[in-house]
Amino acid sequence: QVQLVESGGGLVQAGGSLRLSCAASGRTASTYAMGWFRQAPGKEREFVGAISSSGLARAYADSVKDRFTISRVNANSTVYLQMNSLKLEDMAVYYCAASQKYGRTQSGYTHWGRGTQVTVST
Repeated sequence: QVQLVESGGGLVQAGGSLRLSCAASGRTASTYAMGWFRQAPGKEREFVGAISSSGLARAYADSVKDRFTISRVNANSTVYLQMNSLKLEDMAVYYCAASQKYGRTQSGYTHWGRGTQVTVST
């Protein structure tokens, strides 16, 4: 089993930056691919980015590509989402998730955190 806890959300002005963290616990946490998803009010949860267990493969949604960077440090079982040039439309609850298979599809992720709120102001 893998338990995931997100942190780092908060209030930021448009154009600013935030770094989200996802701490994974569990003996096999480093063997999982990890993903970030988000859900804005009234919208469905959507894919943001993913990173393979080795960290060598990464994928991003078109809406965040070139602004967001996903990384991981397996030594401390933590995954990060660096978010730069934040826009109003980035405001959402951000979720960390773990999967035994690297990919963009939500259904492939078997373990989920509770989420962290990111609020972007003008």
